[in-house]
Amino acid sequence: MTAAPTPMTTPAAPASPRARRPARRRRFTGAALAAPFALLLLCPVLVPIGYAFYLSLFADRLSGLGFDGYRQVFTGFGNYTDVLADPAARDSVANVARYAVIHIPVMFGGALLIALLLDSATVRLRRLWSLAVFLPYAVPGVIAGLIWGYLYSPGIGPLADVLPFGESGVLPAIVNMATWQWMGYNVIIFYTALQTVPRDVLEAARADGAGALRTALSIKIPMIRPTIFVALVFTTIGSLQLFTEPMVLRTFTGAVTSTWTPSLYIYDAAFIRNDYGRAAAASILLALASALLSALVMRLSSRRSR
Repeated sequence: MTAAPTPMTTPAAPASPRARRPARRRRFTGAALAAPFALLLLCPVLVPIGYAFYLSLFADRLSGLGFDGYRQVFTGFGNYTDVLADPAARDSVANVARYAVIHIPVMFGGALLIALLLDSATVRLRRLWSLAVFLPYAVPGVIAGLIWGYLYSPGIGPLADVLPFGESGVLPAIVNMATWQWMGYNVIIFYTALQTVPRDVLEAARADGAGALRTALSIKIPMIRPTIFVALVFTTIGSLQLFTEPMVLRTFTGAVTSTWTPSLYIYDAAFIRNDYGRAAAASILLALASALLSALVMRLSSRRSR
């Protein structure tokens, strides 16, 4: 028996120029729509980061016997090693770490509790309470710092005896100021996320006999977990960039030094000592630390959501 002949396949005809035009138009349209975002990303973000990295590779040194003034010298990664070896920089990181360990749990726990209370059916005047909680966030940070600074000032402040403005009282005072200002912001985020929880799921839980606490712990909080992790990323970045509160409190107490936080360390290096190379290196290191912590939190978030 002879094998049946296989059918011949004809090669596909090349696409005509008219057929390729729609694909080109789609690519052009996509590039045109992405151009504004790319421009905004390039100019205010990537260009300053690149310039900061360039500055971090140089340092100002006296030339000769010093009569010719300062000249810019390429130091490579010398500024980075100087920042990492500086005890003031390490102390600033330790201060921010202690601040974050206290501030993040207190602020997140309080914000989530208030959001759950506002979402419950037992709270009256819900809009009024939401406005009252959000109002501190509308106060500018400098104004809030001045208000709390006078409240803590010895002799005139009513809170001076409750929380003395010494070495041991500065950290709780800054935590209190930041929590007071940012808790309302997170309450609104959590409350908005709780409004998206399907009501039929909540009704089914009530029908099964679940109480308010059981419903909150087993249904509401797990369903808004992505929102909680996103807010945690923003709060972590904001904690590393703590600047306004200690900067304002420096005028009220000597316990807050000019390098109390990494942001204050960068400000002092750039605008007080005019050491732009060191300030740029510290800024790059702070940005890398923020990116690594954000990636770690998002990684934990993706694992918990599986």
